[in-house]
Amino acid sequence: MTDPEYMDRAEAALAAIERGCDRINDATDADIDNQRVGGMITITFRNGSQLVINLQKPLHEIWLAARSGGYHYRHDGQAWVDTKTGAEFFAQLSREATTQAGQPLGFSAD
Repeated sequence: MTDPEYMDRAEAALAAIERGCDRINDATDADIDNQRVGGMITITFRNGSQLVINLQKPLHEIWLAARSGGYHYRHDGQAWVDTKTGAEFFAQLSREATTQAGQPLGFSAD
């Protein structure tokens, strides 16, 4: 993948995360806060815990830091997948957000 292709796909993923946070706040009482600075989004939950998503441009990856650990994702032509487990990024983000919020929360690439 070229650098411009990576940036297009990565920026689309970050925009989807921001839309997901807005949708969650509109539809639930989760009251999550998201802040974007450049290629990094920090999602803060009511209990003070956080998820941090950031772009790793030289590696063409997206990284997710959560209470459960750190995850690295590369685009396989269809989706962002974990470099170790093959798990899809938005599914993992949803699981982590659900755990940290204490209620079901869902994110998607749409």
